[in-house]
Amino acid sequence: MPTVSQDDLLELVDAALAADYTRVRRAGSKIAGELDDENAARALRALIRRKGVPLRASGYAESLPVDGKSRLPLIEEQPWPTTPVFLSDTNGAVVTSFLEDVRNADLLSSKGLSTRLSMLLAGPPGTGKTLLAGHVAAQLGRPLYTVRLDSVISSLLGDTAKNIRSIFDFVPAREAVLFIDEMDAVAKVRDDRHELGELKRVVNTVIQGLDSLDDRAVVLAATNHPQLLDPAIWRRFPYKVDLGLPDASARADLWRHFLFEGNVVAEQLTQALAAVAEGLSGADIQNIALSARRHAALAGGSVDAGSVVWAVLQSRKGQLTLPTRLGVPADHRKELALHLSGAAVKAIDIARLLGVTRQTVGAYLKETGRAA
Repeated sequence: MPTVSQDDLLELVDAALAADYTRVRRAGSKIAGELDDENAARALRALIRRKGVPLRASGYAESLPVDGKSRLPLIEEQPWPTTPVFLSDTNGAVVTSFLEDVRNADLLSSKGLSTRLSMLLAGPPGTGKTLLAGHVAAQLGRPLYTVRLDSVISSLLGDTAKNIRSIFDFVPAREAVLFIDEMDAVAKVRDDRHELGELKRVVNTVIQGLDSLDDRAVVLAATNHPQLLDPAIWRRFPYKVDLGLPDASARADLWRHFLFEGNVVAEQLTQALAAVAEGLSGADIQNIALSARRHAALAGGSVDAGSVVWAVLQSRKGQLTLPTRLGVPADHRKELALHLSGAAVKAIDIARLLGVTRQTVGAYLKETGRAA
């Protein structure tokens, strides 16, 4: 039977009667995490992701800052993620420390030990920066407000600075997490000779906005190009997480979760896939794994691990390739076997991945003088 606490249920009903969408989403997400029935939990999360349309219809609408010309919102509330995030031990320690400092901000402040509650997430696309921001908000039980750069950045640079000021004026009154993605778009180094003076004033406005926040305001920023950020921006983010491409351990966790759903029986295959997927991002692995599972579900069979390996090897050439429903052509299996052998994958695991016998793998390797 589902174990939903009385307090959570009362909070959900009270928030709904008050037409407070933020509290409804927060309470609903918490209850979804407590349900034993995964189908019911998934259905509840789907309702939450409707972003409060019924509440707006009842007359409730949160007053978000908007661009003066287009009237488009400058920020939007994002739902908490349901996809897990996989971090290295080092990054995990930074995030844990950050969360503890946020939760104990009052205590630290009373002892004169408060710090800016700002964390900078850097790394190439697909490494989980936005996902991590969502998890931080979920762990803190706060709504996640994401800055919409398409609305903030105006063709009239003076309006851009005005929009930025509006965002930072809005944040202090909310118990929320502010997430600024693509921070380098509004905070480039100010000694760039190719930039106009007005763009430098935009950076100054960002810095002033960060300085205007109190000790309890939580700000996360992300960038694909940390080298472009102004040094003054770096100083205003004491917590820094470098989300590079996943290491072997993280790649194994990603395959285990997205392809094998934690199936211990597939552990050797998981390690083999982790070995050949070096250079792929977490998003690449997720997309390949879920594509293979969709093919299997529609065909009513099991995942074609060989097509997964083929997609991984093709994706390593610079562009994401998804598995095909046709599987790996027979004339490519030898090529795959040789590549896997070169990656120190055992012959028995190569056979499992390609769906052939171990003797066949031995014949492939013998032809090139490699031992099976």
